[in-house]
Amino acid sequence: MEKRSNFTGKLGFVLAAAGSAVGLGNIWRFPYLAAKYGGGIFLLVYIMLAVTFGFSLMCAEIAIGRKTGKSAIEAFGVLNKKYSFIGWIASVIPMIILPYYSVIGGWVIKYFTVFATGGVKDAAGDSFFGNFSANGAEPIGWFFVFLGLTALVVLMGVEKGVEKVSKFAMPVLVLLTVFITVYSITRPGAMEGVKYYLAPDFSKFSATTVLAAMGQLFYSMSIAMGIMITYGSYMKKDINLESSVKQIEIFDTAVAFLAGLMIIPSIFVFSGGNTENLQEGASLMFKTLPKVFESMPAGSFIGAIFFILVFFAAVTSSISLMETVVSIIKDKTGWGRKKVCIIVFVCAFLLGLPSCLGYGVLKNISIGDFYFLEMFDFASNSVLMPIVAFLTCIFVGYVIKPKVIIDEIESSAKFKGQKLFVVMIKYVAPIFIVLILISSVLNALDIVEI
Repeated sequence: MEKRSNFTGKLGFVLAAAGSAVGLGNIWRFPYLAAKYGGGIFLLVYIMLAVTFGFSLMCAEIAIGRKTGKSAIEAFGVLNKKYSFIGWIASVIPMIILPYYSVIGGWVIKYFTVFATGGVKDAAGDSFFGNFSANGAEPIGWFFVFLGLTALVVLMGVEKGVEKVSKFAMPVLVLLTVFITVYSITRPGAMEGVKYYLAPDFSKFSATTVLAAMGQLFYSMSIAMGIMITYGSYMKKDINLESSVKQIEIFDTAVAFLAGLMIIPSIFVFSGGNTENLQEGASLMFKTLPKVFESMPAGSFIGAIFFILVFFAAVTSSISLMETVVSIIKDKTGWGRKKVCIIVFVCAFLLGLPSCLGYGVLKNISIGDFYFLEMFDFASNSVLMPIVAFLTCIFVGYVIKPKVIIDEIESSAKFKGQKLFVVMIKYVAPIFIVLILISSVLNALDIVEI
């Protein structure tokens, strides 16, 4: 069996973990949720939840990984054999997400090439995305390219692949985000959008605001899918775990914050202050934003920069998804990295084909109102992730007890936030997670709207 790899140090770990957390959820999902749930008040609630709820769950998962030196399935089993089933459920999630996430990654590469070649008018056309996604061969080709790039990085290993790419991609991503944000907020009329986004309107606060913000935490911070456990298993014992978590959260929240500042003012300018265009969900990035870029001076250039930014965000997250799956299979079988990478690549490609063809030849096949991609997204993000997060809280809070995690964190430095951690893991987080799960299912059944 291969010797377990490690990140070379704190910087490599933080950038790789931040790369996992910073993904499509930060770039398009956060801005449209912020617009839908009141702008500034959503932002305020999200930040408060990130430093309490998100901090506690991320500390628990990374500590479990570092203490056991195993990926999710093995890690829970090492701590208590009866609860290894939590690891199994967690391990299914990246296996579900990786294929359809890579399909969207392929779309991002397509849009980058269109903008880079001056095709802003084509991309802004009402039928462009529909025609492209319905053309089976082309989306499959871009999906293959994106998944192949991801597999190549994972094949190179933790230090030479995952860490090296993260150290390059994350600073570039931040610089590009800052560049487009500055450009966006200096457009005439953009300040109204900035005010809407930054100034909390407490009259718009509601329970659904809290639940939506907490649901975004799962999506954005790579919580409850085995990724942070896997990355924790590569973390050296002398690295300060608590400060690393805080730095990951700062990185992740800053990119989400800047994405909102980048997108919301731009669409305010484009739509004359109408927020309806911001609430279009997944179509925001591929239908609405190209129209915004077309209306800007140097729209092709700005659009190309935006989609290369989104590509970096998407690929660092897909790398973490694939690395988690590869680590799980390696731990269970003892096979070498190259063999496992090839197997995971082939399986992910085959599993991604229904999502890739779901808007074309398979568009007449759906489960309820869900096409294949939406179905996989709902099952992983809205059902399985809250279940895993709830079970992890119960496992840490009442089975192995918080002291096990606290001792692991304090093996490298004093755990300053341990009181907050205990209260969140044992009492607050489990209640909120159950509420998220119930509201997500009811929303999917059109019983309530969140």
